[in-house]
Amino acid sequence: MKISTKGRYGLTIMIELAKRYGDGPISLKTIAQINDLSEHYLEQLIAPLRNAGLVKSIRGAYGGYILADEPSKITAGDIIRVLEGPISPVEGIEEEEPVKRSLWIRIRDAVKNVLDNTTIEDLANYKDEGETDSYMFYI
Repeated sequence: MKISTKGRYGLTIMIELAKRYGDGPISLKTIAQINDLSEHYLEQLIAPLRNAGLVKSIRGAYGGYILADEPSKITAGDIIRVLEGPISPVEGIEEEEPVKRSLWIRIRDAVKNVLDNTTIEDLANYKDEGETDSYMFYI
């Protein structure tokens, strides 16, 4: 299973909204600038997210988008399914011979488990394990 730019950029939008949850709306232009992405492309992705009830649009001069629910209640799986469709490592699992079908189902279930148990709150609060506080020593 390969996640396209639709899914990756959709996650980016949702993570940015989660980081600012409760602070009011944020424009797609701001999200695009922060992440060096095409605003036009983000506009194409926000519509399905809005139609799925994951984000709300706020009109006006200080408008933009906000999450429709708490970041802890929206999963990566919710977002990927809206933008990419069903989660499946291969098409036509039903036609595979039993041994391969079992493998594809186990892979699908493992991917679903990770996506459905990772909230955008988790992603917004993520700290790189390699990140360490750097110290400045003066001699």
